[in-house]
Amino acid sequence: MSTVLLLRRRWPALVLALVTVGWLAYHILDYPGGAPAVPLWVALYTGAAAADRTASMPVAAFLIGSDLQGRVATHHLDPLDPTLDGSFGVFIAALLLGEAARSRRRWQAETRARLALLTAERDRAAADRDRAAAERLARERIRIAQELHDITAHTIAVIGVQAGVAAETLKDSPEQARAALGAVRQASREAMRDLRAAVGVLRDGTPATADPPGDADPADTGVPLGAAPAQAEPPAPSLDRLPVMARACGAGDGPTVALTWRGDRRPLPRAVEATAYRIAQESLTNVLRHAAASQVDVTVEYLPDGLRLEIVDDGTQPAPPGTGFGIRGMAERAGSLGGWLTAGAEPAGGFRVRAWLPVREATT
Repeated sequence: MSTVLLLRRRWPALVLALVTVGWLAYHILDYPGGAPAVPLWVALYTGAAAADRTASMPVAAFLIGSDLQGRVATHHLDPLDPTLDGSFGVFIAALLLGEAARSRRRWQAETRARLALLTAERDRAAADRDRAAAERLARERIRIAQELHDITAHTIAVIGVQAGVAAETLKDSPEQARAALGAVRQASREAMRDLRAAVGVLRDGTPATADPPGDADPADTGVPLGAAPAQAEPPAPSLDRLPVMARACGAGDGPTVALTWRGDRRPLPRAVEATAYRIAQESLTNVLRHAAASQVDVTVEYLPDGLRLEIVDDGTQPAPPGTGFGIRGMAERAGSLGGWLTAGAEPAGGFRVRAWLPVREATT
């Protein structure tokens, strides 16, 4: 019987059945001495500890029942005899120990499964956080690129046009040259203020957008980009700055910029004001760079549920092929607020930009 125990882990029910047959045969044939109990106990323990006990438990029940029946009926022993109780108790103890081992293995397997699940969830959460951080970084990079494009492209366009005017009129019309240089100066101040605000946000999240004191050139103030100014102004560009931008674009030989306000002017969410300003700025920049226009009409209409913006020029030159970053950036800005933007050439000539910015969906 001991030899067959070598197969108990692979076939626990079969081994238990063989050992049980040997045990019962030993008693039925009435061999002298006691039947070898250790193999039977090991087989009982292994059968109870097996993962699949479908066949093992009926064999164990048959063994215990047969042993009891044989001792009581065949040998006429008292069911309450201490020897009988001891044998029965050993059988039960082997089964209980096997059950304990089986339960422990099952608990360990469930624990490992839970740990694996928690690890997988933790890894998924970490991956989601990394993906969200990457998306936020990408959005922030796009926002910064749009902001820098809006600031620098407009300023360079204004400076280029007005510097050319100043160079051409310096001898014959000093006053016109002086006005053009004043527009250059104003454009540089506006750009410096916007750049200082952008750099301040990038450095510590605190916009720094004050103009230099008095009429000093921002390059001569000694205030580094991003440094806190002595006076604080609203960090984001607003529609109140449109007249200054229109004058800068129309100075010298620039196009005449007509700014029209409609509806009841009122304070709007900062995001709406900034987006409307940047759309107008980019549109005027495109006029200066590409359109060769003489007239630009800028209309700002306040409506109960939003703001409508329209920029129309009478330019005669088609826009040169390019990346379209400016128009795409304007459309993305409007779309981020739940609005829309269209831009295209007019059949009779010129170019028209329309934008709608809903106030109820915008956030400050």
